[in-house]
Amino acid sequence: MKETLISETVDFAASDLKLKGFKVYEVGSDCSAIPIYNRRDFYKICITTGQNIIQYADRGIETDGTILFFGNPHIPYSWEVLSPSYHGFACVFTEEFLKVNDRSESLHECPLFKISGTPIFYLSAEQKVFVTSLFQKMIEEQDTDYVFKDDLIRNYINLIIHESMKMQPSENFYKHKNASSRITALFLELLERQFPIETKNQPLILKTPQDYAQNLAVHVNHLNRSVKEITGKPTTAHITERIISEAKALLQHTDWSIADIGYSLGFEYPSYFNNYFKRLTGTIPKSLRG
Repeated sequence: MKETLISETVDFAASDLKLKGFKVYEVGSDCSAIPIYNRRDFYKICITTGQNIIQYADRGIETDGTILFFGNPHIPYSWEVLSPSYHGFACVFTEEFLKVNDRSESLHECPLFKISGTPIFYLSAEQKVFVTSLFQKMIEEQDTDYVFKDDLIRNYINLIIHESMKMQPSENFYKHKNASSRITALFLELLERQFPIETKNQPLILKTPQDYAQNLAVHVNHLNRSVKEITGKPTTAHITERIISEAKALLQHTDWSIADIGYSLGFEYPSYFNNYFKRLTGTIPKSLRG
């Protein structure tokens, strides 16, 4: 009998999840609820025991046993449970929740969440006990009044990530031809490779969808359709969000002049950068300076 992990009901507000930036919960045939959340906003880590088929981008992954799964909001995935019963734990969180500051390494660069990476890890009995204990600690902690509980949960998540990076991923794949997924994956990886900006003397090279399409040797209309289909957001939105994120980091963590920051991000004149930043953030770059 085929079941799905998204069939249970919801017992808390999605807006509350968005506000906190994380949620840890139990999943399984004996559990009453899992959260509804926008996969385009949240990363996901889960541990489950059973037989599954996971569709991840253009790959199908068959699993049987206890696995640890890492979901990237920029990569589409679906999960079909084949076992008559299943059980596990999951945690969803935003990149903003996990990153302590704007200069922290992006989750895109983490091998577990990297677009070309492998999201599935088989766990031994000993590893299962240890990882399960971390999820249980997070569940216990998230409803407490402890002032630093976010830091504690953040540490538990990082501990799971680092323990997993020492494991060998599963390679039990079969391929699917999905041009939209491939093109989107290549675009997002290419976008992330432009950052962080290391020097103010070498401006950003790829700034528009046309630039990325030319670099990927595809028509810009094909790139735009693929990115919108897979991520739900236009190509320009991804580029803009990343440029604004880097602009904020440079304004807060470097002593570069605003003109130099604008130039490094591809703006020939300071007025162009000021207008762009204000239009998208509602404030001027100078306001982020102490």
